[in-house]
Amino acid sequence: MSGKTQTVTTHPSMGAIPGAKGVTFRVWAPHAEKVYVTGTFNDWSKTSAPLVNEQNGYWSTDVSEAKVVDEYRYLIHTLADWKLPPLSRIDPYARKVTSSIGNGIIYDPEAFDWGDAAFHMATGNELVIYEMHVGTFNVKEEGQPGTLDSAIEKLPYLNNLGINAVEVMPVAEFAGDFSWGYNPAHPFAVAGIYGGPDALKRFVKAAHEHGIAVIMDVVYNHLGPSDLDLWQFDGWSENEKGGIYFYNDRRSQTPWGETRPDYGRDEVRQYLRDNALMWFGEYHADGLRWDMIAYIKSIDGNDDNPANDLPEGWSLMQWINVEIAQRFPGKISIGESMKNNPWVIKDVGAGGAGFNAQWDAAFVHPVREAVITRDDTSRDLGAVSGAIEHRYDLDVFRRIIYTESHDEVANGRSRVPEEIWPGKVDSWFSKKRSTLGGALVLTSPGIPMLFEGQELLEDRWFQDKNPIDWSRAEDQHGILGMYRDLISHRRNLSGVTRGLCGQNVHIYHFNDEAKLLAFHRWDKGGPTDSVVVVVNMTNQNRDGYPIGFPQAGLWKTRFNSDSYNYGPNFHNHPTPDVETHEEGADGLPCSAEIGIGPYTVVIFSQDG
Repeated sequence: MSGKTQTVTTHPSMGAIPGAKGVTFRVWAPHAEKVYVTGTFNDWSKTSAPLVNEQNGYWSTDVSEAKVVDEYRYLIHTLADWKLPPLSRIDPYARKVTSSIGNGIIYDPEAFDWGDAAFHMATGNELVIYEMHVGTFNVKEEGQPGTLDSAIEKLPYLNNLGINAVEVMPVAEFAGDFSWGYNPAHPFAVAGIYGGPDALKRFVKAAHEHGIAVIMDVVYNHLGPSDLDLWQFDGWSENEKGGIYFYNDRRSQTPWGETRPDYGRDEVRQYLRDNALMWFGEYHADGLRWDMIAYIKSIDGNDDNPANDLPEGWSLMQWINVEIAQRFPGKISIGESMKNNPWVIKDVGAGGAGFNAQWDAAFVHPVREAVITRDDTSRDLGAVSGAIEHRYDLDVFRRIIYTESHDEVANGRSRVPEEIWPGKVDSWFSKKRSTLGGALVLTSPGIPMLFEGQELLEDRWFQDKNPIDWSRAEDQHGILGMYRDLISHRRNLSGVTRGLCGQNVHIYHFNDEAKLLAFHRWDKGGPTDSVVVVVNMTNQNRDGYPIGFPQAGLWKTRFNSDSYNYGPNFHNHPTPDVETHEEGADGLPCSAEIGIGPYTVVIFSQDG
């Protein structure tokens, strides 16, 4: 093929961009002496399609013969040694690849038919998130991971459960076929084993049709570290480190490898910003969840060591979050810091990172510990109370609360029911105390999150080759029904528990000896709004137990986790509706005597 069809381009985008006259190729390789693009469109010629040096580190050309679905690579000749063969690299911006060590595939990001349906994600106070790992969520073929298309089959199930947002663990192309996804080899390419970019678009479209928002998990604290073509991309590096996309000094070090992106380099900042915005613009995602941002903020992930701070990492997060807010209003950006750093969710103008919410370590650790502890007298009711009341600012929905996540049920730790009684997840104790934690997640102020299979009492620990056992949906239909009922109350679907969507919480009854507490949740207050939640954290029934109530009148039992409906061996301890007395208690104007079963949560509210 002759070189006459290649010309310098003024196209501002990066990667392989299809157009009316072929495909534009543009790549950043500041230390290259020559760059060629080779692929199926030119019979993998090494010299027929040269890119033109734009004199700013970028190279580009238009190739009229190239088309969508063609495979391609860049051949980069370095200044170091012309005698060596060129570096063969996959396009850093490739939207699709044959594999993590294969070729890029020219892809048209605008070809997918999204239809006319508009989708609006629920506001933070009404969100219930389900963390999903595509590879294990709905496996159809033994020995193979699940796919985005197989995940679509379970969207009606999630809708029936009451879930209105899924947080999808990373789907960027990774090494091999099995992974959690936190080892992105090609950040812009959707993993082929999951179905590639069109499959993700089908998933998002179907999720929206079921009223479910999609939040993408992204990894910017490190890349790879394996199958990483970005490593020494154009041949240059210092200290035998990663080259142009990475820090080349001690700042490269992370717990996952020496592959921290160089947040201070404009081209790398642009690369990560373009990736973040791609999920919204091209995939119609509703939010991002950023993995372990403490390692974007600092070298060692430690907030208390200023010498290791990465101010350019903080400013990168600020820039991207401002861009998201301006370009995609109504979307959500969630940071995983786990350092209880209030500045994560403060506005950029005030010096904060600009996230809408963050995963709350101050909730998961004390609540998880409380329900796992064997001895009732050792349960730290004070820590549980602190977890319920914790907030990062005036808005209680700036935190994500949970007892199970991919981190909490792996890495040496198991699912909560397994932690309670190893090998006996179907036991009464495992069921009662794990759902005690689940009920706290769904009644405390914050955005609640479940991890896939939590509602099915999944056992053991999370592994990328251990799929969800969907037979448990029948075997554990009672536990599944409990979570469904709790989510319904959390979202006020019955119209009588609006307070669970409200900003206000007051723990007004605290009995450390009895390990029993009660708290009031409300939005504006009054019938159908004010909600009273009572939590019994011991293996003892309580009858005729006096607590305060915020208003006079009849308080109806909306939920009782000890019901036979949720387990045939549950006690079904009676917790009848109560009519309040005029005598006040617990600092509230009214009181009543209640009954509550062991390891049980009860929800009361009033009719209008």
